[in-house]
Amino acid sequence: MRQHSIQHRVRYDECDPMGIVHHSVYLQFFEMGRTELFRAGGGRYREMEDAGWFVVVVHVDCRYKMSARYDDLIEIKTTIEKITAAKIIHRYEVIRDGTVLVEAKVTLGVIDRAGKLQRVPESLRKDLDV
Repeated sequence: MRQHSIQHRVRYDECDPMGIVHHSVYLQFFEMGRTELFRAGGGRYREMEDAGWFVVVVHVDCRYKMSARYDDLIEIKTTIEKITAAKIIHRYEVIRDGTVLVEAKVTLGVIDRAGKLQRVPESLRKDLDV
């Protein structure tokens, strides 16, 4: 599965005192999108971690265009842009009523229990349908 979208209603605790989504919360939105994309492909993070593989964020590039606000219904669109031997790059769009509010790219690495970088496991590639 190369692309997946979820909807999310912005909660009060995700906003600053002005009712605007705090910039740090978008990283949580990206995690939600990434987890659901993986799940839609048949993968489960728990099983991957039980096998000794952990996915970690190594780089984030985020462009804030407009603010999401309390009670907005947003779409979090997650796309796998590229998988190399050692990293996975996702692209995200946070959308409200057809307007892109935020665009981002997040690069992930796979490590073992000791924190050593690993090749992206074939089973993970399969679950991501690439």
